[in-house]
Amino acid sequence: MARTKHMATKSVGIGTRISGRTSGGAEATPASPSPSLASGLGARRNAADAPGSSAARQGQRKPYRYRPGTVALREIRHFQKTYKLLIPAAPFIRTVREISYFYSPTVTRWAAEALVALQEAAEDYLVHLFEDAMLCAIHAKRVTLMQKDWALARRLGGKGKPR
Repeated sequence: MARTKHMATKSVGIGTRISGRTSGGAEATPASPSPSLASGLGARRNAADAPGSSAARQGQRKPYRYRPGTVALREIRHFQKTYKLLIPAAPFIRTVREISYFYSPTVTRWAAEALVALQEAAEDYLVHLFEDAMLCAIHAKRVTLMQKDWALARRLGGKGKPR
């Protein structure tokens, strides 16, 4: 049996425009049905719109899904082209203030330029660490990053001893 394409049909509610004109020749406008009719329709409409019902599945098309990895590669290309900072500023500033207070409670004020420079340096370090760790995972014939890839990347990069 040959496979044929079925055209999608839209269900039309009460008082909505079908093809620009109603059967009487006048424009149809969205109107509220009478109260007795609305209560009867509401019960049926709610039952038909239930997530597991076949009526809900027939009226809606499934959203298009890209193959796994396609969106990730698109996001990588997008973020490689951008130059803006990726970590939100407010949480980063709170973390900087918390760490600086731990080491020196007397330092309470930071210049805005110093915080931006610190955030740029931190993001650059993290991006390079991600790249090196991903290379370690690929070398091990894996696609998934693991904690041991991070540790090896830090050791090989000379960025400090892993904990």
